[in-house]
Amino acid sequence: MSQYRVQNPATGEVVETFEAATDQQIEQLLTTADAAYREWREQSIQERAAVVRRVAQLFEERKEELARIIAQEMGKPLSEGIEEVGFAASIINYYGVHGPSLAVAREIPSTVPGTAIIENRPVGALLGVMPWNFPYYQVARFAAPNLVLGNTILLKHAEICPRSALAIHQIMEEAGVPVGGYTNVFATHDQIAAIIADARVQGVSLTGSERAGSIIGEQAGRHLKKAVLELGGTDPMIVLDSHDVASVAADAWNFRVFNGGQVCNANKRMIVMDDIYDEFVAQLKKLADGLVAGDPLNMPESAYGPLSSRDAAEGVNAQVQRAVADGATLEAGGVLSEGPGAYYSPAVLTGVPRDSASFREEIFGPVATVFRVSSDEEALELANDSDFGLGGAVFSTDPARAERIASRLDAGMTHVNIIAAEAAELPFGGVKRSGFGREMGPLGMGEFVNKRLSFTAK
Repeated sequence: MSQYRVQNPATGEVVETFEAATDQQIEQLLTTADAAYREWREQSIQERAAVVRRVAQLFEERKEELARIIAQEMGKPLSEGIEEVGFAASIINYYGVHGPSLAVAREIPSTVPGTAIIENRPVGALLGVMPWNFPYYQVARFAAPNLVLGNTILLKHAEICPRSALAIHQIMEEAGVPVGGYTNVFATHDQIAAIIADARVQGVSLTGSERAGSIIGEQAGRHLKKAVLELGGTDPMIVLDSHDVASVAADAWNFRVFNGGQVCNANKRMIVMDDIYDEFVAQLKKLADGLVAGDPLNMPESAYGPLSSRDAAEGVNAQVQRAVADGATLEAGGVLSEGPGAYYSPAVLTGVPRDSASFREEIFGPVATVFRVSSDEEALELANDSDFGLGGAVFSTDPARAERIASRLDAGMTHVNIIAAEAAELPFGGVKRSGFGREMGPLGMGEFVNKRLSFTAK
């Protein structure tokens, strides 16, 4: 089977295959990206930003077309795909509008007589290695700020997302990004290593698994290249109390099963205070009951879509079965479909033992895992007992109480009375094994940039 392919996860059918690039093609792409950088950086930042705003406009205009592509590639329901493309457009437009002011040079005080200015200069060609779970959004948050800065992009997308990868490439060039300014590349793993090693490439950004992050991080370090890694998460959602448990449970469920549960910063561990735990779990079970498998292109109410692949669905099922074997209880859902489709019914899992291997795993699928606690300190200790540190949330009718707990979470993003605040202007990233670096917001302009000192003596 070809490495790059469109394989409909609803049916298992391989719709189209694509050949990986040859080594000679990779060499030509590197040459073109480097040449484009030397021209692109000479344009004013306002000119580059105008092109990026045009990219955002094209994304917005083609929302449904782009959403249909990923419905067939990775199973995202059409309505969610349209939402994703719209969010990607907003991120791209944010940098097109605000990028020039975010990157403006600034003078700093100096004890040496003269004028000291910190400039934000581009660094060169960059490699992006992007995942399948949000094929447009993930690319947007990496590519947009770097194109405004004057960097150029080589984008290696997930093997199951070749059509969306090509669609992004086409939009970039149609919007006016120069040839080589943004290049899709169907690279093999060995070719990725060669690209990182190449002197013309100045950095790499990866969103993906811990395993992929450790490999890419090692390769980048060996060649002294800057890396940004956004990896997995087991984000806690602590519910201390509520006037409306059903409403909080519904929010928890909807966020957890969104995109088939294949979300880095999903609320993968729901930590609920003892006096409302039973009601919370009962509400989740009610929401899990009666769901049926649906077509991503025509999703009815009370339906769920497939995971990204049959392998992914089987993997999630195996994780849940291991947790049950360890002593957990499968309260609802958790049924793997027969045949080649990638359907796994959204599940509710309780009682995962703290001393089991299952407790430390990230389940990248629609599984609401719930834990019972009896004090604020117990909730906090459980929340921080993770190798990951992407995001976290605390819910309470007393915001000050929730803020005290949230302030002590070991995470890159903390939230009070909302599971995850997401917008173009809000930075995204984690700590511990969730990776390092930030994307989106003002911080998104600061990763692959030469913060050059320019000093003129008096």
